[in-house]
Amino acid sequence: MSANGVSNGAPKQTGKANGYTSKDEVKPHSIAAQMPSTKQAGLAELIICVGGIYASFLTWALLQERITTTTYGPVTSPERFHFSIFLNTVQSAFAFLVGYVYLLYSSRSKPSVPNLFPTSGIIYPLLLVAITSSLAAPFGYASLKHVDYITFILAKSCKLLPVMALHVSVFRKRYPFYKYAVVALVTAGVAVFTLHHPSSSKKAKSSMTTGNATWGLLLLGINLLFDGLTNSTQDYINSAFAPYTGSQMMCAQNLMSTLLTTSYLFLSPYIATTGFGHYVGMSPAHGGDELTAALAFLQRNPSVTKDVLLFAICGAIGQVFIFFTLAKFSSLLLVTITVTRKMLTMLLSVVWFGHSLTGGQWLGVSLVFGGVGAEAAIGRWEKAKKEKAKKALKSR
Repeated sequence: MSANGVSNGAPKQTGKANGYTSKDEVKPHSIAAQMPSTKQAGLAELIICVGGIYASFLTWALLQERITTTTYGPVTSPERFHFSIFLNTVQSAFAFLVGYVYLLYSSRSKPSVPNLFPTSGIIYPLLLVAITSSLAAPFGYASLKHVDYITFILAKSCKLLPVMALHVSVFRKRYPFYKYAVVALVTAGVAVFTLHHPSSSKKAKSSMTTGNATWGLLLLGINLLFDGLTNSTQDYINSAFAPYTGSQMMCAQNLMSTLLTTSYLFLSPYIATTGFGHYVGMSPAHGGDELTAALAFLQRNPSVTKDVLLFAICGAIGQVFIFFTLAKFSSLLLVTITVTRKMLTMLLSVVWFGHSLTGGQWLGVSLVFGGVGAEAAIGRWEKAKKEKAKKALKSR
């Protein structure tokens, strides 16, 4: 789930909603470096950008927690929505449609609308992005069965860890010392938060008593690994196929993701009857026909239909606001908005869903957002220093 800074000279942070990586989200940090620098817009546009990102992604996060962690139906027979592939399909379909409208709008002064696939060579990395983002979301949603949403948000703040691991191990890239320090600080924060008593929600207590919290964190780790691979591939696309814009990537990635997940939903009943299907637990009685089961769930619980549609719309609109912000302002402003939005998401979750945190958990939260904030501040200082040096060279 999955709509989630900048790279190449700015901090790597997700612009996602949400605490999560929404599957429909094209990571802003991977496209920010390729955005042409533009004149800073006015106060009115700043308010629109900040308000749009906050409103869409905070609502998106609340709906995500409600859909995936609460029950629907009568008190006597409550049900929980657990159809992650179906949810991702609806989400990516809306993201493609809204993204294409934005692409048409942003291209109105051009002679033609940019091609989503300008060269045949870009199809393969885009397909990899679609596959990894499609695989990431189910692991993230599955982890919510074993950890609470606050833990989920904090873990999703560790996106820099898998990204750096992939770049160091695969691409042999080296980072400045402070980035390793930030990763250590954020990882320590998540560890401190997890090791202390979980939130007071019944699900969290049940997870800890049954020993499933470790399994939930493992699922989150796999989710972050796929997120890191998605981000690294997007970085490659932008460096190899520039000037490929964020709106083009948003449309192309979500179109391919929708085709992939829709194919899975239609083919899964047949796959479930094969030996492979039985081996991975896809028997018809255990989710082999997710599409039929999801539609039946919506029919029994009409209220969840509204939540799912609003969830998909908010994620798609939030992505548009991200790209609009990158086009009008600096990518560093987006980092600031992202960090504060994640903090507000966590606080809103605590208030809205009645979580309570211990002193040790608040310490873990402080370490995580302290590390993220420090990275953003150092990145801002580094970029300002580079721009000052460039101006000094030009003035000679």
